[in-house]
Amino acid sequence: MKKSKFKQFQKTILLVAFLATGIFTAPAQEALTLAKALSIAETGSPDLQQSLLNLERYQKSLEAQRAALKSRFSLEVNPANYSKQRRFDNRFSEWYTNENFESNTLFTISQPILPTDGTISLTNEFGWSSSKSTLAADKSESKVFFNNLYLNLNQPLFTYNRLKLELKQLELNLENANISYAIQRLNLEKNVTQYFYNVYMAQMNLSIAKEELANTQKSYDIIVNKVNAGLAAKEEQYQAELNLSTAKSTVQNNEVNFENAKDQLKLYLGMDLYQDIMILADISANPVKVDLDLAIQNGLDSRMELRQREIDVENSQFNLIETKALNEFKGEMNLRFGITGDNKDFGNIYENPTKSPSVGVSFNIPIFDWGEKKARIAAAEASIRSQELNLSEEKKQIIVDIRQVYRNLQNQLTQIDIAKQNERNAQLTYEINLERYENGDLTGMDLNLYQTQLSEKKISYSQALINYKIELLNLKIQSLFDFERGEKILPNELYLTQDKK
Repeated sequence: MKKSKFKQFQKTILLVAFLATGIFTAPAQEALTLAKALSIAETGSPDLQQSLLNLERYQKSLEAQRAALKSRFSLEVNPANYSKQRRFDNRFSEWYTNENFESNTLFTISQPILPTDGTISLTNEFGWSSSKSTLAADKSESKVFFNNLYLNLNQPLFTYNRLKLELKQLELNLENANISYAIQRLNLEKNVTQYFYNVYMAQMNLSIAKEELANTQKSYDIIVNKVNAGLAAKEEQYQAELNLSTAKSTVQNNEVNFENAKDQLKLYLGMDLYQDIMILADISANPVKVDLDLAIQNGLDSRMELRQREIDVENSQFNLIETKALNEFKGEMNLRFGITGDNKDFGNIYENPTKSPSVGVSFNIPIFDWGEKKARIAAAEASIRSQELNLSEEKKQIIVDIRQVYRNLQNQLTQIDIAKQNERNAQLTYEINLERYENGDLTGMDLNLYQTQLSEKKISYSQALINYKIELLNLKIQSLFDFERGEKILPNELYLTQDKK
């Protein structure tokens, strides 16, 4: 008997320990506000990270191009080069054998010239050479140190500056990427807000469904007591059971929707998917005074998409310049001045130096291309006109979008008043009919309709409040003006800086 009690005591201790361990190891639920969600998204959002990577790519490309404009130092080393060949001497019409061994280094300093697209370079070649030649019975041998120092200038003529054009294109690409990042940050705020309120609505739907289930359970208990007392027909109990099952099913469906909405929010924020969250939101919406003319003007002055369209126009113009260079008349000038010396003694290399100047000018003269260049230029000009049209249409679209958001805001204020009144009326109607149901003057099916109506009106009121807040945020994004605070949103504040990395 004592042994049995001891085993029971052991089981109890183990159960308590297991429950305690479960309590302390269970992940804590994190309360999430909209401000906190936005803060998490700033560092965790995959969309923003992708935009940052794209920005980094263009930043490094521009850095590389600027580095390429500085002096470049290179050293080429050839430790050994040996050859032995049988050759024919045209001067004496005889065959001879030549054996050659050479070792040399080539040091070059090259400097691109940005204003002219030319290149100036200083080259020094130093080496040692051993050469043996055998002609019939005669043998000759030469062993010398040699050094060749020369300055070279290569300058394109009658063509566009490719260095400047490429640098400008990279600068525009970086600016465009920075703008895209800034736009992504604005869209991030909008998307996070939308996902956040989706979770809030799912959470609210679940809460209302549970409240509806509690009311339905209460109604069911009332009708069961009446049926047991013989005060109501049996079919009333069947209807009450059906209503109760439906309410339980609705709760379960809303629980699933709530969990799905939380997963979508955590995925967009870049949060741990196994972290449980709870939404804390203030959906009260105070009417904000909006100046439509100010919104439109500030949008046209500040919207970054307009600068993107301007960049598209500039890139199209660069493309036209490159197209005109196809089959173009162009030239190239090459100037070289050097001094060469050789001697078997290292210290006497320049004892008898030889100057080696050279000048070369060449031209490329196209004659006939069957209209290729003309057609390509026409295509490039059409592309410019297309981009200019896109710029004009973008301005019109900004005006239309801001007008639509403004009208939606005014309409949402009306919808909030209507939804608020409808919720109040639905609550009063339900309370009146609940009393009628308790008195036996109303069927369970009729009461369920009033319960459903009340739930719908509560959800509609909350949705109307959220819609107003989202439209107000949309107006801020469209106009780059925060009417709640009464201040402009400066685009450069949205760009990436060292503090935001």
